[in-house]
Amino acid sequence: MNSEITKTAKMPVLFIGHGNPMNAIYDNLFTQTLSSYGKELGNLSPSAVLVISAHWLSKGTYVSTILTPPTIHDFSGFPDELFQVQYPAPGSPALALETKKLITSINVEEDNKFGLDHGAWSILKHLFPLADIPVYQLSIDYKKSPQWHFDLARELKPLREKGVLIIGSGNIVHNLYMVDFSNSAKPFPWAVEFDELVKIRLLDKKYESLTDYKDIGNSYLAVPSNDHYLPMMYTLGLADKDEPLQFIYEEIQNATISMRSFRIGN
Repeated sequence: MNSEITKTAKMPVLFIGHGNPMNAIYDNLFTQTLSSYGKELGNLSPSAVLVISAHWLSKGTYVSTILTPPTIHDFSGFPDELFQVQYPAPGSPALALETKKLITSINVEEDNKFGLDHGAWSILKHLFPLADIPVYQLSIDYKKSPQWHFDLARELKPLREKGVLIIGSGNIVHNLYMVDFSNSAKPFPWAVEFDELVKIRLLDKKYESLTDYKDIGNSYLAVPSNDHYLPMMYTLGLADKDEPLQFIYEEIQNATISMRSFRIGN
C-alpha cells in the first residue's frame, strides 16, 4: 500500500462554512467564490480530498473505504432539484487505510457503505465540479470534546505530505432554532459578534484557545450544539503555527449561519 502513496509538497488545510444545503445549487457570491478558488486548488493537483463533515456523526471514529461513494441526500423539505444532484467522485480506499494507520491513539473502524454527505458534496460540487479527484471522509465522534478532536487532528498531519487536501466542513456559527430563510434576513448581532471574536483568535493564531469556545461572546446562541463547530477543530489541529492563514469567504447567511471559510498553509 505505501508504495502507491508518494510524498508530495505540503498541502494546505481548509475550513469551509457550508451552510444551507441549497448552496449546492445556488449561484451566489459564496458559490462563485468557491468555484473561483477551486481552480487555484486544482493547480495543486491533490491526490485525494479528505472531508471531516458536520453531517457524519458517530459513536467512535470511522473512515470511509468505499470505492464508489454514493451521493447522500441527508435532508428533507427541499426542492426536487436538490435531490437530483449527484457528485460521482471516486473514493480512495488506499488513503483511507493509510489514514487509519496514522491514527494510533484510538481504534478507527473501516466503513465501506457511507457515501458523501451534503457537508462534503455541496461544497466539492463548486470547488471541483468535474468530480475527478478521489474523496473520502472521516467521521466525528460526537461524544468527544473539541480538545479531543483538535488533538486527534494532529495525528493526520502526515497526510498533508501525501497529496491529501483536508477540509473541515461545518459552520462557526450555526443556530437552526433562530434561522431566517427570507431574502431580507439580517444577521443577529450575537452571530456577528461571535464570528468576529473567533476571527480575532484565528488571526492571532490562538488555535487551541478555540477548543474552549464557551467563553466567547454569546456562545450558547452561536453554538447551541457543537456538531458544526467540531470540523474546525480538525483544520486547526492540522495547522503549524508558522503557516499563513487566509480568509476565503466571510458572511452571515440566514441571520444565524456563519459562512466564514479559511485556508491555512501555502
